[in-house]
Order: sequence, then C-alpha cells, then structure tokens
Amino acid sequence: MQDWGGAPIPRGEAVMMPQAFRSLRNRNFRLWSIGAVVSNTGTWFQRIAQDWLVLTQLTDHRASAVGIVMALQAAPTILLLPYTGAAADRLDRRKLLMVTQASQALLALVLGILAIENAIALWGVYVIAFLFGCATAFDSPARHTFASDLVGEDDIANAVALNSTSFNMARLVGPAVAGAVIAATGVGWAFLINGASFVAVLCSLFFLRTGELHPQTRSTRKSMQLLGGFRYIRQRPELATVMLMTFFIGTFGLNFPIFISTMSASVFHTGAARYGLLMSIMALGSLGGALFAAHHSAPSIRSLTISATIFGAGLFVAGLSPTFWIFGATLTIVGGASVSFTTATSSFMQLVTEQAMRGRVASIRLAVGLGGTLIGGPIMGAIADRLGPRTSVVLGATSGFVAALLAIQHLSRERRLRGAPVAEDIAHPSNCDDTVESAGGVALPDDRNPA
Repeated sequence: MQDWGGAPIPRGEAVMMPQAFRSLRNRNFRLWSIGAVVSNTGTWFQRIAQDWLVLTQLTDHRASAVGIVMALQAAPTILLLPYTGAAADRLDRRKLLMVTQASQALLALVLGILAIENAIALWGVYVIAFLFGCATAFDSPARHTFASDLVGEDDIANAVALNSTSFNMARLVGPAVAGAVIAATGVGWAFLINGASFVAVLCSLFFLRTGELHPQTRSTRKSMQLLGGFRYIRQRPELATVMLMTFFIGTFGLNFPIFISTMSASVFHTGAARYGLLMSIMALGSLGGALFAAHHSAPSIRSLTISATIFGAGLFVAGLSPTFWIFGATLTIVGGASVSFTTATSSFMQLVTEQAMRGRVASIRLAVGLGGTLIGGPIMGAIADRLGPRTSVVLGATSGFVAALLAIQHLSRERRLRGAPVAEDIAHPSNCDDTVESAGGVALPDDRNPA
C-alpha cells in the first residue's frame, strides 16, 4: 500500500482517506485515474459529436443510422473475441493499453480533420467506427482487468468503482461542454479535442512505477482457448446468470445515444447544446451510482436485481416524460441504476474469477454487453424511426425487468439447492481445469479468490 507520496504504509496504520477512495492511496492508481479523467472527458466529446454528426448532418434524423454506427463499433468485440481476452491474459496489459490508446487517438484525429474539411460521408463514419471498435475490443478487457495490476486483490471492487466514478465525472462535464463546442465551432473540433485527450492517459501509463505493479498471473498458451472461458462460465451458475442479465440490459437498455438523441431532436426539438446537457444531467445520477458502488466492496446477485429493477422503472418513466426537464430528471435515476449495475457486474465477475481467467471472462462479458449492440442498436433505432422515440425507450425499459427476473430465478434455485436463504456473500469459485502460471513463469495451482 502507498501513501500520497508513494511511500509504503505499514499495515494497520490509519490514513486520512475516506474508505470509498481507499484505492487512491496507491500512487500508480492515482496517476492512472488522472489520465483517465482527461481521456474520458475527450471520449464524451467524441460520442456527442459522432451522434450529432450522423443524426443531423449526414442523415435526416435517422436513428437507424446511429444504431448502425453503434453496431459497427460493437462488432469487433464479437469478431475478435477469440483474441482479445487471451491478449489481456497473456500480454503485458500496460504495453497493450499504450498501443490501443494510441490507435484510438489517431482515429479520432483523422475523423476530426475530415469533418473540419467537410470531407466526411456517412460511409466514412461507418469505417472509422469499425476501426475504433477494433482498438476498443483489445483495449476494454485489458483496461477492465488492469485494476488488479494497480491495486491488488483486496481493493479490486473499490478500484473498479473508482474507475467508473472517473468515467462519470468526465461524463458530467464532457457532454455539456461538447454540446457548446459543437454549437460554436462544429463537430470537427470536438473530435480533435478527443484525439488530444489521449495524451494524458498515455503519459500516465508511461510514468507508472512498473516495479510497484502487482504481478500479473498469466495463462499458459494451452489455456488461452476461448472455449475454456465459455466452459468456465457455464460451470459457474452465478456467472452465467450475470452474463444473461448483462445481455438483456446491454442489448436493449443501454442504447442511450439512440434514446437521448432522438428524444432531444425529434420529441423536444432541441439542438446539440441541449442534447449535451441531457447527457450531463444523466451523468449526475451515474456519478452517484459509481460512488455508491465504491462504498460497497462485495456486490451480490441481490444488489444486481435491485439496480436492474430501478433501471427498468426509470427508463419506463423517461419514455413517458411530457417535458424536457422531467425527461432529464428521470435520466438521473436511469444513469445511477445503469452505472450501479455495470460496475457491480464488472466487480462481481472479477472477484469470483481466478486471475488467469479474468481477461477471457472480461472479454466475454464485454462481448455480451457491448456486442449485444449489434442486435439492439439497429433494432431500437428502427423502432424509433417507425414507432417513435418514446416507444423505443419504453421497450428498452423491459430489459431491466427481464434481467431482474433472471436474477430472482437464480436466487430461488440457489435457495432450493441449499435449503436455506441465499447468503449475501459472493460464492467461491468452482473448480477450473486450466493450469496457470505467474508472471514469473512459475506454475501455480488453481487460484481461488475469496468473496
């Protein structure tokens, strides 16, 4: 453990740091978090600019085109699934992240230059979205599992929650400022700002003290097979349930670029500035959800049930909101519940998965959640085009209720098997056939992660 200056802190010594922010005692994690805040702010510039470019400049308010862009960005998560999780398990995650982050920066700069020169067409956005998705497919499993390299096993859940807090702090500022920038200068400069923002996270990765990183337990080449990851999940009922919950909410519920942009432009008839404001309003709730998650170190199936239910209820009310401001208010509930759910699923799956399998399990989770956009994005966009944005949002709300029912079914099954109420604690991992090795190449037995 490190103090604010990076010096070791004896175990048990009190540190003036709120429990929810305990991972920030670690110098490497602080540095990573600073870079992430800057880069994530730029990412929101890109998201707002891309949605608005496609919806209002390259098409005539065609929500289906936005859905196609989302699907193309998600497609590589599925197509490259045999390689992305294995890369996170096998390669040096820090170096892998430097490559993926630099690739995303380059693509953002290219898109910005083309937009400023008025040389961008819809097909060009599609191509860049797909290439961006390829970089993200390798980036996401490595980034999600990098928390254990930075802080170690004891603080994984807290580090994941603080990463989410960082993302939503950027979400609070980024969309509103991006909307103002787009209104004043056009979408091109928003893309360029995002490209420049990657410098911060690249610098943070470069200046990490590699000697203080926790050793990464890596899988052998034999155990890198993706089928091993699916087999591992199938043998773990709690992981399988969370995967199904993630599929429904990720496929039909987390389509905010479609829901909010179409409600903003077609229902409330506002411009880019108001669209960005809505995204920032939702971020208020998202930030609250992330901070709530940071206070809780052991997410459970029961807590996922609650957040999924609240998500569905909030999105249902949002779809029926009569005014812009009521819609914005309900988005705070939706934002808080969605971040609470996604953060808890990430923490839960890392905590119950042994180290050598985390990259593959994380990549499968991301493929299920983000890859579901391949199905959900075009479908929800087409529904918004044909039946109206409100119908699309209300139908998206059902994903939360379906996910909650899946969780309740799992809890009931566990009660019957155990003959007693399900404990709130996370279950211990079951046996896995994979042989693993440490970063130093020494063979290790099957590594159990206590709840």
